[in-house]
Amino acid sequence: MSFSWPWALSGLLVLPLVFAVWWLTRRRRRRAAVRVTSIALVRTALPGRTRWRRRVPAALLMTGLVVLGVGAARPQAKVPVPMTSATILLALDISGSMCSTDVDPNRLTAARKAAAGFIESQKGGPRIGLVTFAGTAGLLVPPTGDTQALLDALDGLVTSRGTAIGQAILTSLDAIAEVDPSVAPTGADPKDRGDGGYASSAIVVLTDGANTRGVDPQTAAQQAALRRVRVFPIGFGTTAPAPMVCDSSQTDGSFGGPPGGGFGGFGGFDGGGGRNPRTIDEPSLQRIASTTGGSYHRAENAEQLRGALRNLPSTFTVVYERRDIASWFAGIGGALVVTALGFSLWWNRARLPATPGGPPK
Repeated sequence: MSFSWPWALSGLLVLPLVFAVWWLTRRRRRRAAVRVTSIALVRTALPGRTRWRRRVPAALLMTGLVVLGVGAARPQAKVPVPMTSATILLALDISGSMCSTDVDPNRLTAARKAAAGFIESQKGGPRIGLVTFAGTAGLLVPPTGDTQALLDALDGLVTSRGTAIGQAILTSLDAIAEVDPSVAPTGADPKDRGDGGYASSAIVVLTDGANTRGVDPQTAAQQAALRRVRVFPIGFGTTAPAPMVCDSSQTDGSFGGPPGGGFGGFGGFDGGGGRNPRTIDEPSLQRIASTTGGSYHRAENAEQLRGALRNLPSTFTVVYERRDIASWFAGIGGALVVTALGFSLWWNRARLPATPGGPPK
């Protein structure tokens, strides 16, 4: 907790002075009290009060004054605030290895369904954009709140050769720069964020392999870090051998089969560099997350992928803002003072002297 007017806390120094004056006044009254010969007469005249009845109102009053004094300094607290202005770029791997059937019915279909569920869950929230990458990366849908446009784009995903993870990050950065003035495009010098915080935008990279084309992923991650844009990589798939099967709508025919005809078999390639499509370059993905301030997630099946996507938004769509809570202190302090006065009047009502002879006529 911080204070807008910390100097106002000096007013609390008055409270010990008030307490000292009260104590001295009470002591003088004791000295000036009239001596009587019979204590029984005093007890009969004034109904007794237990010690706690004498102290509770004073304690409540002092506490209330302290709370009001703290409230005068305009305290502020960090509170979580949903950020609907955030932008999420979802970069999806559409390399040939996404046809692997180790995830039913294949990785591409499972990823498409998980991405669709994620998009629908964010309806009315942050803007979402789609980037797809194989040998190159391209912006499929610019950041938008149009859920249906995003879902329609997912239905047309087609696999191709290569895996350009670094290029996907740079393409996502440029897409974010189009809608977020605080993020510079990749061809410009990044702006200095004086607050030292992260941008209100993030990139989610879903891939099942290793970079084989284009820009090195670490170079791209450094560009994202300079712009304070976090990257959250997700490694998808298993290491178990499985046939690679895509239907006619999921392949462009660049794997040796006829265009639009689909293909099958045990794929030992991803169309670029001869790497095994079942090997996820986890060290590289973890470095990307570490460099940008994001986090790496592993998903070996469709359920784990849905869980990873479901939990990510709370990481970058909730920010902590300082909110003035002086009104809370004013309300609580005022309630304590009023309660103290109420108790004092209630417990002292019988001590008030009665009018001799009854009410005046």
